[in-house]
Amino acid sequence: MGKSRRNRGHANRTDPIAKPVKPPSDPELAALRESKILPVLKDLRSLETKSRTAAATAIANIVTDTRCRKLLLREQVVHTVLTETLTDNSPDGRAAGWEILKLLVQEEEADFCVHLYRLDVLTAIEHAAKLIIETLTASPKLTKAEQRLVWSITSSLLSLLTALALARDEILDAIVANPTILRFLFRLVSTPSIPADEFEEALTCLTTLTEDNLPIGQAIIGDQETRCYDELLKLKAAGGPKTVLACGVLHNVFSSLQWLDHSPGQDGACDAILVPSLSQALEQLHPGVGKTNGHGVSSPGITQTALEILASIGTDLQVTLEKGNRPQFGAGKADDEWNGIEDDVAPEADAMEVDGGSENGDDASEKDISDDESGESDSDIDIEADMDKVTGADEPFPEEGNIDDLPTLRELIHAAVPQLIRLTNIPITGEEDLAIQYHAFSALNNIAWTLSCIEFANGENANIFAAWAPAAKKIWQKTILPVLESDSNDLNLVTLVTGLAWAVSKSLNGNTPINQTQHRKFITLYRVTRNHGRDDKMDGHDEAEEQEDPFQSLGVKCIGVLGSLARDPAPLEVNRDVGVFLMTLLGHPETPAAEMIEALNQVYDIYGDEEHGCDQVFWNDGFLKHLEELLPRLKTVAKGIDKRKAEELRTKTDEAILNLGRFIKYKKKHAPKEKR
Repeated sequence: MGKSRRNRGHANRTDPIAKPVKPPSDPELAALRESKILPVLKDLRSLETKSRTAAATAIANIVTDTRCRKLLLREQVVHTVLTETLTDNSPDGRAAGWEILKLLVQEEEADFCVHLYRLDVLTAIEHAAKLIIETLTASPKLTKAEQRLVWSITSSLLSLLTALALARDEILDAIVANPTILRFLFRLVSTPSIPADEFEEALTCLTTLTEDNLPIGQAIIGDQETRCYDELLKLKAAGGPKTVLACGVLHNVFSSLQWLDHSPGQDGACDAILVPSLSQALEQLHPGVGKTNGHGVSSPGITQTALEILASIGTDLQVTLEKGNRPQFGAGKADDEWNGIEDDVAPEADAMEVDGGSENGDDASEKDISDDESGESDSDIDIEADMDKVTGADEPFPEEGNIDDLPTLRELIHAAVPQLIRLTNIPITGEEDLAIQYHAFSALNNIAWTLSCIEFANGENANIFAAWAPAAKKIWQKTILPVLESDSNDLNLVTLVTGLAWAVSKSLNGNTPINQTQHRKFITLYRVTRNHGRDDKMDGHDEAEEQEDPFQSLGVKCIGVLGSLARDPAPLEVNRDVGVFLMTLLGHPETPAAEMIEALNQVYDIYGDEEHGCDQVFWNDGFLKHLEELLPRLKTVAKGIDKRKAEELRTKTDEAILNLGRFIKYKKKHAPKEKR
């Protein structure tokens, strides 16, 4: 007969959380634990309701202190709150428990939100949200004490939901998939008695949840219980902070549902209906005064939110134009990169092996040129066709045309841009004004870059250019030039404004309103930047710079601006100054690879069409010789770039080698007779 199994000594395992916590080794922390932390935690587990409630309130008051918070976390306060305090029969105790979690989330890192999620905090939130929904629907008139508790718990839930959604996409998906939590949020939006602070928190939470999120966008539109979407539309026209926050939610919903200018939603809904409301809110803002006129926004945070929404609308406008199948849109990329002339070379081929396949590539090129004199080949036709794509056709703009078919762009130009220009010129009295100014510059930057991606050399987009050009010139004169002429030492501001100047000048296609000397400001700025960069390198501070995107550096942006200012029909004096600057830069042995690539891109754009008047500058100043001398050195630069550490930089350098050889060949073929 088999032996019966004896009970093992540790068959019933103890709760690991109940394991005694070792006191800290620091005597001061140990004393604080004994005098303050342990007594309040003991009261939190007391059988008396008053003691538990008082302890929860006390913990909520001390949790913002770093030492007390760390000690409380060591003592497993989160476990106690989740399993005991949140289920307490005292409403005040439950409210204090939620306040503790809210403050912990605010003070700790995002990993703490992940920890809460793994402890199933969403189930507790769902239960609390359900009780609040029942309270709001069953008891229209609450006592002051009931209101205080309901809105206190509501505020804590909203803060937790926002922080959890930002912590990880997995948590965001779980929140959106919870119908009770969504009903809770929708109910808050449609509850007239909700206090202003909690209402703004609800809208902020919805803004976070709706960003790039189709399911919740569909849920808002389909909500028939509280008609949340209709309430948001009403708020859009109400004025004040609620309008700005409602516009943020609606913008995210429109974006996720793809309600664009050419495919609007219900009653023509798209971003075009939001821009006037946001612009009106900004119009009432008077920084430095401390208050607004009428229904404006007085909170700097709300103002920055309005500017961020406009910036996002400006970026999303590019999707609107692309999906609307606008003719000629996208002929130029945002970084204005010329991809070279298409031929039968495989993309995988090393660019350094193209152009002759050996160090005798120049001889091979000369042989090709001599062959070209006898007649045009198919590759010659491809070269000319590709250069037409780069430079655009020289067709005149038709006089008629408007942008009524692009209402979002129309509202941005006519309603938003004037307010953004005003906010870039506000008097700076503190950090808040400076933040508003930066956000205004960023919004203009996003709008200008979207417009710079449109090929205005073709008459199909003349109506857009006619609407945009006056606004762009005003941005240049009222926003860019004041900063340029102030010689500001704020590097962040100068970098931001230079990027804006690049986008504006690129979109104006050689028609930027400058005099004969303003372009030299950017040349000076570039030189100062390079000297500063070399000083940092000598001091050993170049490691952080190398980790950043080299194509977003101030030097690259200066080159982009100068190239855009020099395009035909710019004055030849300006073109010559910029051309000489670019050739000098390309010939300098210490020029970074990213700046060399951008300089070459600008050379291609400026001198890619032999019909332009500036082509004489290219030949008279001997630019071709400089480019021919550059080719072998550029190959050396490419070899020195580790593709594993800087893949994009190496790829673009290889492309630059390929394109430079083709550009040289093209210019030789189309050289003036006296230069052949």
